[in-house]
Amino acid sequence: MPGQEIMHVPPTPYLQKQALFAAQISGKPAEGLGMIVVIPAKDEPKLLDSLAALNNALKPKCGVEVIVVINDSEKDEPKLKERNRKLFEKAKKWGSEHSVSRIKFHILYHRNLVPKHAGVGLARKIGMDEAIYRFEQVGLSNGVIICFDADSSCKRNYFKAIEKHFDENPKTQACSIHYEHPLEGDAFPQKVYRAIALYELHLRYYTQAQRFAGFPFAYETIGSSMAVRGDAYQGQGGMNRRKAGEDFYFLHKFTHLGHFSEIKTTTVIPSPRRSDRVPFGTGKAVGDISDKPKKVFETYAPQSFIDLQLFFKSVPQMRSWKPSNFDAKFKQLPKAVAAFLVTIDFEQKLFEITKNTSNAATFKLRFFRWFNAFMMMKYVHFTRDHFYPNVPVEVAVTWLLKTHFGKRVKADASAKDLLLKLRKLA
Repeated sequence: MPGQEIMHVPPTPYLQKQALFAAQISGKPAEGLGMIVVIPAKDEPKLLDSLAALNNALKPKCGVEVIVVINDSEKDEPKLKERNRKLFEKAKKWGSEHSVSRIKFHILYHRNLVPKHAGVGLARKIGMDEAIYRFEQVGLSNGVIICFDADSSCKRNYFKAIEKHFDENPKTQACSIHYEHPLEGDAFPQKVYRAIALYELHLRYYTQAQRFAGFPFAYETIGSSMAVRGDAYQGQGGMNRRKAGEDFYFLHKFTHLGHFSEIKTTTVIPSPRRSDRVPFGTGKAVGDISDKPKKVFETYAPQSFIDLQLFFKSVPQMRSWKPSNFDAKFKQLPKAVAAFLVTIDFEQKLFEITKNTSNAATFKLRFFRWFNAFMMMKYVHFTRDHFYPNVPVEVAVTWLLKTHFGKRVKADASAKDLLLKLRKLA
């Protein structure tokens, strides 16, 4: 708090090497501190609503802190910076008025960040690194850092569900948290609700289609809906500084390590608003779909995942493949999969994996550490561009519900209807 010195804590190796700033928050940590929520905020008029949602949530057994990182870039227009300044003052006042012994709100303001790195990834990193300083101050290396957004809300059991999940799953290093965008209301035009239904349908379809194919690391990766233990965060090098997709790249550092999980007992409610700040992602997609309401919204073709399922089923047998029979075995793979594998030197990689593993279990583990979520994304883009063009998302999800879940679907089911059904099954 103003006038108080920041307690000196010997920095960890991670903080020494990779933190961009020294500790920034002064004052005594929340009593029994165990969880810290980090919120990046740039020109966010609904920030106080999001803080109120967290404050109104049922309190867990441990203490909680909320760190907001208001930020802007050297290249941002003066009007935006002025709005940020006013937001900082409002949020700081709100935080001071609502901070008590077991929940505290801290508002940081990073002005004029270097344009090359300024963005949501950098803002998350600043806040998450600060969370590590706070945990180290109380000697808690494995405290839980929770990522939230400045335009999101949550169910009242938010903190209790997260606390219970990490208590009951002590080996969990990181996790995703169930989310649901609002699909109706009067806060946005109807075209926005239609757009978010289509885009969330695409996100859930992609995750579930990977599971249909047998991919072991198929998880939702939404920035407002994830959490990580402090020691695991440091061990994997912290948050990246990507301007978009930072959540995908961050969470998939953990998925293949074997201690990633999902929290399905509470819900984050992200905003369905449009945004042009990033080149891809939810806000950009909502804007694009809303601007072209007559255009059919498409997603990856089911055949890409059908082929992939055949490929993944053959993985256990690949350990016995030899240079002498490789060509014959390779020709038995689906054509789209084989064509993709040629582009990534599959033959060489396969024999390297075989050489460095001693049994079937380690072979499979090492194989999927190579054919990971990033490789999966390359694969679906390759098959889209060269074999199976995208299809309407409603068509793809209807196939998924029938084939993967064995559910009947009405012929005239809307995107919203399909999404509500998929949410229950996911």
